[in-house]
Amino acid sequence: MTTGGSAPLMGWFEERGGLGGTVAVVTGGAGGLGEAIATDLAANGVRLALIDIDGEAVGGLRRTLDGQGAEAIVHHGDARDPDALTALFEAVDERWGRLDTLVNVVGGTFRAPFLDTRPKGWDALLRVNLLHVLHACSLAAPRMRAGGRGGSIINLTSVEAHRAAPGFAVYAAAKAAVEHFARTLAVELAPDGIRVNNIAPDYTPTPNMAKLSRGGGDNALSTPAGVRVAIPMGRPGVVTDVSGCAVFLASRLSAYVTGSTLHPDGGTYASAGWFNWPDSGWGNHAPSRLLDHFAHGAEEG
Repeated sequence: MTTGGSAPLMGWFEERGGLGGTVAVVTGGAGGLGEAIATDLAANGVRLALIDIDGEAVGGLRRTLDGQGAEAIVHHGDARDPDALTALFEAVDERWGRLDTLVNVVGGTFRAPFLDTRPKGWDALLRVNLLHVLHACSLAAPRMRAGGRGGSIINLTSVEAHRAAPGFAVYAAAKAAVEHFARTLAVELAPDGIRVNNIAPDYTPTPNMAKLSRGGGDNALSTPAGVRVAIPMGRPGVVTDVSGCAVFLASRLSAYVTGSTLHPDGGTYASAGWFNWPDSGWGNHAPSRLLDHFAHGAEEG
């Protein structure tokens, strides 16, 4: 924004948000939701340090950030590895000497009834969804405290942290643990001006989610009719629905928000088992005509 021949003026969001020149670490920041968060933060003047296990995605993000003229450190590595995560934070110390935001994106799951899973699988789910969050926070919080400017820690969880998730029991437990960890950490760090919040999306198609859907059998949310039934707003999420929440929580616009969760899910958390059935409207059970149809099909079978 300019006025006559004067120097550029800062816009309302830039002035109130205060993101320009800050530094953010993003774990799992090279693809899907992480890429959207990273590029949106960079578009608002944030200097970025990222780590991701997907080498191809890392290369693509480097090119994107270079095209944006963003200052960035981009590491190809595994955020679950304490040494790799520590190396990223040390690179931030060396280059910028400050840290303002941490966004923990890394996560993943597989679908299986709990009784079909084993300790090795439980351990893998806890490492990718909970333990790396603890480690990243343990590295970020002392740096934010030492800087004396406060800071923002943002964890990507899931709607499954707030409801039953058949076939995803350990994943849901890990995400619920992150939610409660964030609330407790928010209280502990509040005197230092360090805020800790969560973002809990629901169905937001990304390449990794597409792989999970293909591996999980019939997925009604892959069809427009299924989306209209299950999601009150009647559409899937898009990555910018989530990245917009991250930009808000990283900015000073959320300076008095801590220990909270944003739900960019089109209303699925609020609907809590109510579905918008075609030709029947809202109900918390399937319409009789559908049950009769299924019963008739079973009889024929």
